[in-house]
Amino acid sequence: MAVSELLAVGSATCTAGSIMLLGTASAKLGIFRSARVQLVSAFTMTALIAVLLTGWKTPEPWALGFLAASSFFGMVIGNLAYNATIQAVGPRLTALLFALTSPFSLILGYAILGETITVWQLFGVVVVLAGIVLAVGPVRGLGHGLPLTGLGLGVLTALVQALGTLCARPVMASGVEPFVATTVRAGFAALVFVIIAPLVRSGGRVGWQPQVQVAAASFLGICVGMSLLMAALAQGHVGLVTTLAATVPVVILPMIWAVTGTSPAPQAWAGAILSALGTAIISLAG
Repeated sequence: MAVSELLAVGSATCTAGSIMLLGTASAKLGIFRSARVQLVSAFTMTALIAVLLTGWKTPEPWALGFLAASSFFGMVIGNLAYNATIQAVGPRLTALLFALTSPFSLILGYAILGETITVWQLFGVVVVLAGIVLAVGPVRGLGHGLPLTGLGLGVLTALVQALGTLCARPVMASGVEPFVATTVRAGFAALVFVIIAPLVRSGGRVGWQPQVQVAAASFLGICVGMSLLMAALAQGHVGLVTTLAATVPVVILPMIWAVTGTSPAPQAWAGAILSALGTAIISLAG
């Protein structure tokens, strides 16, 4: 396996580990407080990286506007929905539903930017959906099983993440340094959460452990995971790297097995593999 491919798998592993860390801490902190700690931590860490490793160059005003829009969708709404999804359906299904980001990005690119969609990419969308349906199983409200609210939150998370990526696309194409872009996005979202914090009931006092756990999840998922992904994209085939980085629904299953001591059901493995395969088809057929 090439270095770029190892880096991409490392990125997926970090993202899966981040979801696992958020699984218990988010429930203790609450959705709003967890998202706020996560984003303030992400802003602080990515700002340090941007200044120390790459140097800071402020994007042009038009780029700041697009990054603010990207942050609103992908980080403000996205992180709230993301944390709510983890609480509603757990880490495994959160990672699985997040795989819908790729089909949503494809559809939004077609609808808004006029990008073309190949037959193979449409087939990839069908495979992703089939994997999710297989792994999720019955839905409460339509049968018995997964709460319908949790499913809706997962779909919303993937949709706003795709919108956030779409807004950031012209900025990244203009050559803005990735860590600078991420710092701006995280900074805008963190500012929003800090401003509205007095208006939100945060519940009782919480110890430092869950807050450290959320900060660690932010470091692992955003800082380390994104760094590995950027390094992989700089060295390897974009489609292959994107595909390997999207194997989070598969990578997280052994982690759940190790933590709980119980192997996920066969349909969980099959559904996760199918969703990763569908993402691969979408990426490689583009």
